[in-house]
Amino acid sequence: MKTIVHVNQHIIKSNKKHSKHDAPLTCKTYKSNQYGFNIELKGPSRVVYSPDKPLPCGAHVWIETYAPVKVS
Repeated sequence: MKTIVHVNQHIIKSNKKHSKHDAPLTCKTYKSNQYGFNIELKGPSRVVYSPDKPLPCGAHVWIETYAPVKVS
């Protein structure tokens, strides 16, 4: 199953503005979204930059992997 990992810049900005500590990393599969502060990719992966076709969430840069992923 493909997993997509990206940094949510809106959460980072909100954390700074409101002195919060919400998890800014998003790990998405077709089944779920997980949020964390650390993501460990346990195998091959690739970094994608797609300014002309971003993800539905708006991300232009993300990591794709089929390897197991640990979110913490």
